Amino acid sequence: MIQFLLNDTLKSERLDPNTTVLQYLRRHLRRCGSKEGCASGDCGACTVVLAEADGERLRYRSVNACLTFVSALHGKQLLTVEDLRHQGRLHAVQQAMVDCHGSQCGFCTPGFVMSLFCLQKNSDGYQREQALQALAGNLCRCTGYRPIVAAAQQACTAKTPDQFDARQAETLTRLRQIPAADESGGDGKRCLMPQTLDQLAQWYVQHPQAKLLAGGTDLALEVTQRHQDLPLTIAIGQLAELRQIERGAQLRIGAGVTLSELYRALGHEHPALGALLQRFASQQIRNQGTLGGNIANASPIGDGAPLLLALDAVLTLRCGAQRRELPLDAFFLAYRQTALQPGEFIESIQLPASIPADFRIWKVSKRLKDDISAVCGAFNLQIEDGRVRSARIAFGGMAATPKRAVACEQALLGARWEHASVERAAQALTQDFTPLSDFRASGAYRMLVAQNLLRRYFIALSAPATVIEVTSHE
Repeated sequence: MIQFLLNDTLKSERLDPNTTVLQYLRRHLRRCGSKEGCASGDCGACTVVLAEADGERLRYRSVNACLTFVSALHGKQLLTVEDLRHQGRLHAVQQAMVDCHGSQCGFCTPGFVMSLFCLQKNSDGYQREQALQALAGNLCRCTGYRPIVAAAQQACTAKTPDQFDARQAETLTRLRQIPAADESGGDGKRCLMPQTLDQLAQWYVQHPQAKLLAGGTDLALEVTQRHQDLPLTIAIGQLAELRQIERGAQLRIGAGVTLSELYRALGHEHPALGALLQRFASQQIRNQGTLGGNIANASPIGDGAPLLLALDAVLTLRCGAQRRELPLDAFFLAYRQTALQPGEFIESIQLPASIPADFRIWKVSKRLKDDISAVCGAFNLQIEDGRVRSARIAFGGMAATPKRAVACEQALLGARWEHASVERAAQALTQDFTPLSDFRASGAYRMLVAQNLLRRYFIALSAPATVIEVTSHE
């Protein structure tokens, strides 16, 4: 059984663990404010907000209800668009949408309102770039975004305490009174909810056929898009041990660290990493999706793998009480196949303690925000006395797995860092990859993009004052 607060009402539910929060709201509770536009986390019409204890305050996260299984609600507060109106008055973010004419057909409006609500809760005043990031996962087909951005500015500039602020201490107390749950289930399906890392390791050895459920932003598609049943899942999002970032001789990132948490911890310290994370899907996805899940998913177009391959990442894998370390470039075996053994999972990812200043990673996709890569390239070269002393270059979207460009690296090693050497290395990419054509890009386009990203890296390092991208959203 799971327990959570639906606004200020305590709910105790025994539900099919394959049920998404959107299905629960619309079918079970008849709360139809949250809309289903895509069932894949692309449009934001289903956006809801989860609040959970973070010290002595509530932390608010926008999530896609269509990709969030109900097990993720345990011990949290669920807020939907129906909860914002209070004592007959619209919430400030709703009123801002009215004042700024931010709604036309209205289908997407509840999702925008909830993203604005979460933005307002997590901001101290209006910052345009922060607002654009918060709204990038919400698509509007008719109004256009200028009035919606204006609503964000009004809501964040004129921020005043609301009913949720007034009840924060009470909500925190009630959330802390909810006991831990070790299992939820219904309709013959089960979701195990271990409370410790050791318990997870034990249960996964006992049930190696189970699907591990971290953020679920990809796993949920098995249910919502492919209409498959998941008879047994093991939820790991509640395990604090998997959500630690430790600094020392190495940087150790727990496999359960969400992409939003990773950005808060490292994004400003490492600009190239931060820039990629800001383009990693949408804010709603980043609030749920984990770095470990992105790697274990083994998608050839996942953005995490090229980044980590170029930084020489090492995985700590665990099966029962046994741990082993495996370089990431030995992890991907074939399309969607990895070196994980039955009952084994990623516990953490290890990186160098500091990310080199010359490290760069770029993502090319059809849309700037909230889109999947056609090509993602990561570059990590060490140049001394005008010559390349070490090279690690990796790409996503160029092969059946994320992959290092070994021939390209070899062409650069020992060579002078000059245009001619870069051109030879660009040609060597044709030995590394034979990219396929699909609806995102042709093979020829992908190859040209990969070569141009290498050329872009040369310009970025050799002529850093050269403007090589549009950076203004004005």
